[in-house]
Amino acid sequence: MEPIQSKAAQGRVADAPSGHWVYRILPRRLWPYAQLARWDRPIGWQLLLWPCWWSAALAASAYARPEDSLASLLPEPWTLLLFLVGAIAMRGAGCTYNDIVDENIDNQVERTRSRPLPSGQVTRRQAWIFLVLQALVGLAVLLQFNDFAILLGLCSLVIVAAYPFMKRITNWPQLVLGLAFSWGALMGWAAEFGDVDAPAVLLYAGAILWTIGYDTIYAHQDKEDDAIVGVRSTARLFGDATQTWLVVLYGGALMCFAVAIATAQAPVVALAGVIAAAAHMARQILTLDIDDPDQCLKLFKSNNQVGWLIFIGLIGGALWVALKPMV
Repeated sequence: MEPIQSKAAQGRVADAPSGHWVYRILPRRLWPYAQLARWDRPIGWQLLLWPCWWSAALAASAYARPEDSLASLLPEPWTLLLFLVGAIAMRGAGCTYNDIVDENIDNQVERTRSRPLPSGQVTRRQAWIFLVLQALVGLAVLLQFNDFAILLGLCSLVIVAAYPFMKRITNWPQLVLGLAFSWGALMGWAAEFGDVDAPAVLLYAGAILWTIGYDTIYAHQDKEDDAIVGVRSTARLFGDATQTWLVVLYGGALMCFAVAIATAQAPVVALAGVIAAAAHMARQILTLDIDDPDQCLKLFKSNNQVGWLIFIGLIGGALWVALKPMV
């Protein structure tokens, strides 16, 4: 691994990934902005995106009938693209906002003190301007949806604004993160039906539990520094009982996903994705070493595979219904 001091001297944050396109393609003067938006860490927008894509896929295949065409059972590519752009923009805006709020805390934590704001690579004014620009991209995406979905999307900003402060006042900031990061589970359904029904609410609940689980694993990286500076987290709260809590959280998430699929009367084949995700989550729990930061980060990132498994299951269910009459 490249030394922290070497990365800092190169204008990169201490735990920046080496060889990323951000540092190969972008001019060096733009690196701090890419770091504010976490463009060099795609796992964040990927995890934000999955509830959106799950919801869009579930809504498209909901109440499926054998006579439905394949096109009608699959989410529209334009919708998926909008969610992709929106996830990247709003995750970047959220991270920038979080860094503005947490500048003093980041300056006290070894892993984060080299971030653009505490290290002085950008000013707070520059960070605010960059935040607004990203938010405008997100707004442009949101305005492509129906009126109900637009209003629903705007409501999420209250949770996003509150999240950075939660680690100061509650041991459950991961719950608030889950409320924000899982909002897309409502948005995909709203974009299709102009409403929020039980399947979307169940999907949202499951995504919240999933988020608490994977972000607890992530938070174990910083638990020692967090204890020094007074930052709270479920990692500190759960401690040695983390694996037991993950069984409850991941198990609850999987149950919600399965019931959401059943309630939406989506093809039963879609449950294959949930079963595959269950196997992946079980492996995370069994192999987790909460005192190994590198392994915690690796397991956290592996949740992108959970996203793929559930999404592919939903798409597979739609394909099964559409192609079954041809067999």
